[in-house]
Amino acid sequence: MDQVQVVAKEIKSPWGVPSTTACPCSLAEVMSEQLAKQLDEEETHAFHSCPDASPPLVTEDTDTSSDLMLAQMLQMEFDREFDSQLRREEKKFNGDSKVSISFENYRMVHPYDDSDTSEDEVDWQDTRHDPYGPDKPMTTPRKGFAGKGKNITTKHDEDTCGRKNTARMENFAPEVHVGDGIGMDLKLSNHVYNALKQHCYTEQRRSAKLHEKKEHSTAEQAVDPKTRLLMFKMVNAGILENINGCISTGKESVVFHADGGSLEDNAVPAECVLKVFKTTLNEFKNRDKYIKDDYRFKDRFSKLNPRKIIRMWAEKEMHNLSRMKKAGIPCPEVVILKKHILVMSFIGRDHVPAPKLKEVTLGSEDMMAAYCQVLHLMQQLYQECNLVHADLSEYNMLWHDGKVWLIDVSQSVEPTHPHGLEFLFRDCRNVSTFFQKAGVADVMNVYDLFNAVSGLQIKANNEADFLEQIETLEKMNEDHVQKHKKKTLNFEDDGGPPVPSDDD
Repeated sequence: MDQVQVVAKEIKSPWGVPSTTACPCSLAEVMSEQLAKQLDEEETHAFHSCPDASPPLVTEDTDTSSDLMLAQMLQMEFDREFDSQLRREEKKFNGDSKVSISFENYRMVHPYDDSDTSEDEVDWQDTRHDPYGPDKPMTTPRKGFAGKGKNITTKHDEDTCGRKNTARMENFAPEVHVGDGIGMDLKLSNHVYNALKQHCYTEQRRSAKLHEKKEHSTAEQAVDPKTRLLMFKMVNAGILENINGCISTGKESVVFHADGGSLEDNAVPAECVLKVFKTTLNEFKNRDKYIKDDYRFKDRFSKLNPRKIIRMWAEKEMHNLSRMKKAGIPCPEVVILKKHILVMSFIGRDHVPAPKLKEVTLGSEDMMAAYCQVLHLMQQLYQECNLVHADLSEYNMLWHDGKVWLIDVSQSVEPTHPHGLEFLFRDCRNVSTFFQKAGVADVMNVYDLFNAVSGLQIKANNEADFLEQIETLEKMNEDHVQKHKKKTLNFEDDGGPPVPSDDD
């Protein structure tokens, strides 16, 4: 059968034009129409099942009478298919990579320029389509220039450079915040921009240094976070009841007053002091001569670890005080040592520290008694404790209960130290000068005081000859020590408490 006549009262032709008359058509045309419907149904099903697919362009309500409209619709359909393929390629190319590459510049239809989005469906929260939003100026001209002919503008234009500098300031630290400079069309000259940039870098470096100093060194009151934690541990352990406040601040340490608690073996005084050695390393850069040649610490000294030197400095004062207390010299009594914090008994009464010999006003009899006591204490320190104070002056002697008390003996050394006799001569000069100015009669000069304390009989006409003979004695003493390889003493012989390890 070649022809089949299909008669209907009202049918639609394959082109969608309604017809009320019978339209003869071939079997091939009927099959083509059925195939088109089947393909259209498959497309609709695919669109609903795949969220990335584009909606069909031709529907029952679509006007297909214009060839131009059909051509535009076909072109749009082609562009959408191309974009869908581009998305799949982009997804396949990026995979699971943390850094993705976008193919948006190669798309045929811009995501917010689709023709199927009507004007009523615009999202007014999207500032790109806000018709009332201000036009923000471009920070840099496209391709380095803009305009034509005489109106051409390059990247060296003053306004362009000003806007570009404003945009760059947004990437700086909060110290240099310019606000919404782009929205206000703010222009920064190169001079101002460079000044702000340099200021920002300087503030960042200064902030980093302050943070480093706060975290890894001692603050002004010697209470950095680690030191504060050690002090809290002492209070929690019951060694101290509470810490009241700072008494004095020196070059090497800060002293705090505290109320004593209790220990398992030893009784803690009712009033104590915490001598916190500053962990600021530059305070100890010139003090290694007091400890590196001390045979008790010689094997443990290392400039490569200055923080351990500070702990050794606190340990050294603890052992020196233990020797002095054992000999009956008035001095603070050691309670416990924790790293660079030394807890001692308080010299004073009712939270009021005893005054220094420099600050107290004494009568002639009391001043003469103080001079005799200092002379006796220096002899005891040298002959019985085998120590030289090395920093004895009116600032390191306290007047309490009619007696002179010695403090600050962290730098004290033994007479066998390579500079021990020089330190003793300096102490004698300080003591003689102070009591002579105080008006004490019959004060020995520095040479007689040195011989009286050391037991030596050095005679010289001037200070230069006296120091030369002292250096000769020190050299002979050093050679004698090296020749006989003097063994170091154990710290347990000093009678001091054991030194806790770093893990305590």
